[in-house]
Order: sequence, then structure tokens, then C-alpha cells
Amino acid sequence: MDRRKFMGVGIAACAAMVAPTVELQAANFRTDKPDAWAAEKSADAIQKMFGATPTKSDAIGFKAPKLAENGGSIPITLTTDLDVETIALFQDANPRAATVVFSVPAGQKVDYSFRIKMRQTAFVTIVAKTRDGKLLSTSKEIDVSIGGCGG
Repeated sequence: MDRRKFMGVGIAACAAMVAPTVELQAANFRTDKPDAWAAEKSADAIQKMFGATPTKSDAIGFKAPKLAENGGSIPITLTTDLDVETIALFQDANPRAATVVFSVPAGQKVDYSFRIKMRQTAFVTIVAKTRDGKLLSTSKEIDVSIGGCGG
């Protein structure tokens, strides 16, 4: 190894050692809010998870098919430019309403895509809690042709 390459590798190693590390922390909503995960209706689960009723908002983007031919794999996309600390999805099709909760790191934008299961047609509600304490929501009905939870 020549001297210049050696110096470059040494400088890179020193920079890596002194660079700030990013610490990610996520709340464990299953242990912190167990009653929310046991609730059968979205309104109850939202109240138990966040302690308040959200205000309807168009600032949360929510893409999902109007008709899901297979309830076992329904694509969902959530987007928002709000400064969100938590965003969650609730539905009334399954035995438990709370489906997923994301803790959003400070300064990050929400652009999440994932899939959920639903056994029947129901309303799906998205709730976003902003860093300044506002609780906002949007919802839509998803028609399910073939249920995805069970036989």
C-alpha cells in the first residue's frame, strides 16, 4: 500500500470514529398501551392509544384500493409533510382494531408503504400525532372481496 492510500484510509477511519452517531428510539406501543391493542373498535383503540379524538384532515395522504380482491394482502401507502411523531392505522374488520403504529424520527418525512390483512369490508382510519400535539385523521372504506384472516 502506498503512503497516500495509507493516509487516506487513516483519515477516513479517524473521521468515522469522531462522527456523531444517530440514535433511533421507538416506543413499544404494545407494552405501553396494551388496552389500545385489545380494543375491538377503531374509536376505542384511538382513544386508548392517544387519549383524545382526532380532527379530520386532508394533510395526510392515504392510498389504498377501493376494492381489495384479496383481503390477505392489501397495499397501503401513507404520506404527509406534517412534522409527525407518531402515525397509526386502525380498522374495524378484524377482531382487534389497532393494526400498526410507527414512531417517526424527528425531521423525517412520512412516505410509508406496507400491506395489511382484512377479513371483511370496513373503514380504515389513519391517525397522525404531530410534534406540537395535534391529533389528525383521515379514513376510507375498503371493500374486501375475499377475506384474508382465516379460511
